[in-house]
Amino acid sequence: MTDDTAGVDAAEAEAPPRSQEPADIARRLEAILMIVDEPQSLVSLAAAVGAPVASVRRAIEELVADYDGERSGPRRGFELREVGGGWRFYVREEHDDLVAEFVNGQAPSRLSQAALETLAVIAYKQPVSRSQVASIRAVNVDSVVRTLLARGLITEAFTDPETGAINYRTTDALLGHLGINSLDELPPISPLLDDGSAGFEGETIR
Repeated sequence: MTDDTAGVDAAEAEAPPRSQEPADIARRLEAILMIVDEPQSLVSLAAAVGAPVASVRRAIEELVADYDGERSGPRRGFELREVGGGWRFYVREEHDDLVAEFVNGQAPSRLSQAALETLAVIAYKQPVSRSQVASIRAVNVDSVVRTLLARGLITEAFTDPETGAINYRTTDALLGHLGINSLDELPPISPLLDDGSAGFEGETIR
């Protein structure tokens, strides 16, 4: 046995098994679902929390009922919804206007260069998924996409039924910020974004 193998075996031996109690599984699911940006399948969630798929399915059902106010607690302002074969937290539809008003009422700040480049890619390639944008820019765009969503400059267009990937498009708010009536008025630079092989340098929406 090599030293490396011994180290791995020792680490595995020290790692305590994860509890399979329903309440513990539910808590681990909440922790994972709180940070994901794309709907997660039951299989992915089961692997993430270290529990059987059947146990995760039951825990999801209990969480949905809990958030919907079907247990002893109140109905929450968010919901756990299945979209495109995966699960993710969403704001309840009746609170969309409230959230939009809150986000739009925040003090405006200048977008970073990364946000501008990501916004330009989405504007020219929409509808486009997060992974496609990341491929074009050759960097992770998760936090930037969250910023653009929070600023109301992009929105979720649809979820791919096969991959579960959310596709994004720009909003009318972007047109207002740019002072144009249609995306057709954008400069004709879309050929630069055909496959992303040359990256995305020097071109941003200002």
